[in-house]
Amino acid sequence: MNPNLPEVTDDQTSDDHDDAQYNEDDIKKVKQYEKSGVEAAEQGNLEESLKFFNMAIQVLPDRASGYNNRAQAKRMLHDVDGALIDLNTAIELSRESSKVRALAFTQRASIFKFRGQTEEAKKDFQIAADLGNPIAKQEMILNNPYAALCNQMLSQVFEDTRAGKC
Repeated sequence: MNPNLPEVTDDQTSDDHDDAQYNEDDIKKVKQYEKSGVEAAEQGNLEESLKFFNMAIQVLPDRASGYNNRAQAKRMLHDVDGALIDLNTAIELSRESSKVRALAFTQRASIFKFRGQTEEAKKDFQIAADLGNPIAKQEMILNNPYAALCNQMLSQVFEDTRAGKC
C-alpha cells in the first residue's frame, strides 16, 4: 500500500497462524477481503480499504494480519493512535517468529520514529530485524554509529587507494 512501509502479501499472512484451525470458507473470505482492502488502498480509496479490513477482522477476529493491514490504512488516514492499537493487537495475536509480527513491529517502530520516540522505535526495529524484516535490518544499520564510522573509514580507504595514497 505505502512504499515506505512493509507490504503484506499472501505468503506473509498465511504463516502467521495455523489456518487449518479455521473454517476453509472463512479463510478464503478473509484473504479476499484483505486483498480487496489492499487494492482499494492502492487506488486511493482508503475508506473503502478500511471497510474491507474491518470485514476481514469480523470474520476472523483472532487473525493478526487483518489488524496489521487495517493499521496501515488507519495510519494513511492519519488515525495514528488507532493504528497503534491495531498494531499492538497484531503483535499480541501473532506467533513469535511470524512475518506478520515482524511487519507489525516495523510499522509500530516507524510510527514511534516519526513521533520522536527514539528508544521505542529502536527496540521495535531491533525485534523486527531479529525476525528477519529487511526494512528493520536496514534501519538498524543506518542508525548504528559504529556502522556509520566503519562506512566512513572504508570510504576514506577507497578514496585514498584511488588517489594512489596507499
